[in-house]
Amino acid sequence: MNSSKNKNLNLEEKLINSEYIYKGKILNLRKDSILLPNGKTSTREIIEHNGAAAILAINNNNEVLLVKQYRCPFKEILTEIPAGKLEKGENPKLAALRELEEETGYKANSIKLLLECYPSPGAFCEKLYIYLATNLEQTEQHLDSDEFLNVFKVPLSMLKEQILKGEIKDAKTVISVLSFIEKEKEN
Repeated sequence: MNSSKNKNLNLEEKLINSEYIYKGKILNLRKDSILLPNGKTSTREIIEHNGAAAILAINNNNEVLLVKQYRCPFKEILTEIPAGKLEKGENPKLAALRELEEETGYKANSIKLLLECYPSPGAFCEKLYIYLATNLEQTEQHLDSDEFLNVFKVPLSMLKEQILKGEIKDAKTVISVLSFIEKEKEN
């Protein structure tokens, strides 16, 4: 296919109707009928999610605070940066700070938005806000009653090596660490 022929192709799909298949505590599943740019119809299965906030917390020794947590969909223990889902209308920055303290027992005295991304745009309408936290202060961990995780620190340079070797599989952790390292090179 000649890509130059498709440069000005209308890519927008138009919604015909939506039907909810499932409504749950964390997500909803709906089936959308859509009109394609070529005039044909198709369906899209969409998972509605309120979004999430994650936090790349780096201490004064250039170590990243991480958690190990069992993830049921993959039947694996994954290494991740602290994160959590947003309640409807919740401020992502405040959610990131809350999750950092709940999961790790650390508070950030400095926080800024690192990036926003769509973790799986083919099916999820989730938006992920990733923050950078520095100037950390140890407080107390406050895990939810159904939350079990281990907290540990890894030097940033070592974490990058683990990512490049494929040892870290969590997308939010990979994108936050590599994005931070690239932005630091620019400064």
